[in-house]
Amino acid sequence: MQTLTLEQLRATAMAGGVSSVTLKAEGGGFFVSIHTRAGADAILTKARSCEPRQFARPDKAMALLREMGIEVGLFDVSHWNPEAKAMTSGNEGRARAMRETHAAARHTKWLVGEVQAAIDDPRPSIAHDDVMAEMEAELLALEAAASKRPAKAK
Repeated sequence: MQTLTLEQLRATAMAGGVSSVTLKAEGGGFFVSIHTRAGADAILTKARSCEPRQFARPDKAMALLREMGIEVGLFDVSHWNPEAKAMTSGNEGRARAMRETHAAARHTKWLVGEVQAAIDDPRPSIAHDDVMAEMEAELLALEAAASKRPAKAK
């Protein structure tokens, strides 16, 4: 059986080379099987490997096919077992990785905004050494005030 990536399927569909598509269930996942006008059967695979592209939900696969102009197809749920959705190393940490990516993007957006606000601030700039000297003086004053206070009784 041949394999087609998403881009290859898109090109084949646009050229009129797809005669039919079947959405096949295996365990808890769904796969796209393609029958081409050349008579060859193929399966939709991931872009960076020959591993079949699996969809956890059939509506996601159907939306993808419809986006490519493939609006009529078949389905085969004879081997569907919704309880068999396997947690693999590929999808086990995916949600966590996506949350971390989104958090990093939010932080970057916030940081860019803070830097731009500082750049746009019309007040005159203060030299780093002046700020550090002022902070040192404030810390020394706080330490001196703390040492003059009477000790608390326990």
